[in-house]
Amino acid sequence: MSAQRTRGLIGATLVVAVLGFAAACGTEEASPPPAAQPTETPTPSPSPSNSPGGTPSTDCPETIAAVRTATDKAVWGQGAATSTFTPVSVTICQYDAKATGQDYANVTTKRNGKQATDLFALVNAAKPVAKKPSICTKELGPTYVLRFTDNDRGVLSFTAESYGCHRLVATSLEGQGKPGVLPAPRQVTAELTKSLGLR
Repeated sequence: MSAQRTRGLIGATLVVAVLGFAAACGTEEASPPPAAQPTETPTPSPSPSNSPGGTPSTDCPETIAAVRTATDKAVWGQGAATSTFTPVSVTICQYDAKATGQDYANVTTKRNGKQATDLFALVNAAKPVAKKPSICTKELGPTYVLRFTDNDRGVLSFTAESYGCHRLVATSLEGQGKPGVLPAPRQVTAELTKSLGLR
């Protein structure tokens, strides 16, 4: 085969390759511009509602604001060293660590018999504190309201804070024939905090 003929075949092959490539890829003029795609407008997410958290109930009827107000009224250094109340059951109302205003308890548990008397013993075992605590920690934790009930349907309520100053305050004694001095304010012990954390 002559060199001239070889060059001709190579040249023809190159022309066919270029034309094939152009046909496969097309040209800019041949392709229409892409159509404008509709864009989605983000739907704004609903803002957090200002409705109260938790649910009011006969077992846990108070808002966190009412619980804190009653706790703040406690007079430190006054009251009985221990309580003679004899509970048969207890309702534990647990308020979220960030509860405010009209929020209600978001967890309610009940203990009966020995479990109630054991919890009451832990409350009674905490020593009264003469002055309102002035050194408090900054951690967040739930607030508990312990509503102890006796055989006469009397209810002795305590607020137990598992954060800050760890206040343990008797806030009310309800029921016929239940006059008496409330137990003195004290502070939540580690044993009580651990017991309240059990579900």
